[in-house]
Amino acid sequence: MALLSGMTEQMPSAIHRRLVDSLYVEAMLLADEARGYFDVVGRAERDSLEALSRVTFSCESLKVTTRLMHIIAWLLTQRAVEAGELTPGDALSPARRLGEAPETEPATLDAMPSHARTIIATSIELHRRVARLDASLDEPVADESPARRMLNRLAASF
Repeated sequence: MALLSGMTEQMPSAIHRRLVDSLYVEAMLLADEARGYFDVVGRAERDSLEALSRVTFSCESLKVTTRLMHIIAWLLTQRAVEAGELTPGDALSPARRLGEAPETEPATLDAMPSHARTIIATSIELHRRVARLDASLDEPVADESPARRMLNRLAASF
């Protein structure tokens, strides 16, 4: 496996592919739910808020959209690697890494209507999960698993 800028270039495993597919479905479902809520259902809730709270509500809607677009773009990059459209090294380019998530203050989250709060919190948690997966791409891949090394040592001793 070739080293690229100090990071290990690795091929996605079957587990990685299934995880990416699962996260992609989850992100798309959340994006659809968020769109439906913030564009239709949440509009009545937003209109019932005070002026400053309406602005905050709209900002949080944009933050959810930003988080989800970063997640979806990263997952599509992973799918492109799997399909051979990008090399694993290309996916490690800073432009193709997971974008930073806009912060939501706990007090702001608590002030949101219940459904908005759920969507916002879910988008934050999904971004955190994908960020852990993105960070794992920087970890070197062992040429051989510890279990395989132990089995080889046992086999060599007999």
